[in-house]
Amino acid sequence: MAERPDPNDHPPRRSFIERARRAQIVEAATQVVAELGYAGTSLARIAEKAEISKSVITYHFESKDEILRLVVSQFFERAWAHMSGRVEAERTASGQVRAWIGAQLEFYAEHRAEFLAMSQIMANHRTPEGSPAFAGELTEEVDALTEILQRGQRDGEFRDFDARGVATIILRCADGVLGSWAIDDSTRLLDQIPALLDFVDHAIRR
Repeated sequence: MAERPDPNDHPPRRSFIERARRAQIVEAATQVVAELGYAGTSLARIAEKAEISKSVITYHFESKDEILRLVVSQFFERAWAHMSGRVEAERTASGQVRAWIGAQLEFYAEHRAEFLAMSQIMANHRTPEGSPAFAGELTEEVDALTEILQRGQRDGEFRDFDARGVATIILRCADGVLGSWAIDDSTRLLDQIPALLDFVDHAIRR
């Protein structure tokens, strides 16, 4: 009789083929959500886009929810990898705020389908209890920008204001620009960056 695996053991590492198949499925899901929206996305649609059977998807993933969470988390990771070098290279808080906004919007401009999918999933995905599934990630984003604003205040770059409240406002202003771009692909997102940066500069600088 075969021994049962110890639940405390680490799961076996996935093979290259398994990782490639999972990546293929996540990419297909991204395209489906971007094209059909959250409500129009199903395992069948993802399988059709990936040109595989639905059973292949269920072999690699427990549920559609698992796939959609990966769509968002992997896009977040790639976006932050792009942004972090630019932000950390700046010596001043004002430079870091500008780098944050500029690098983020530039990355999204280069990855429109992934951005549209992420936005759809974040707006609609819920936990089993019914709360927004990505509230924690959004809080972390506000926390990180708040720290930069507080440092700018301590260093005398920024005027006095509620740093956390202003961090939220800055991020929501960026969301507004992104929302306009999302509904109208003729909008040139890169052209909106200078105006947004100028607006933020005037709002926070002494």
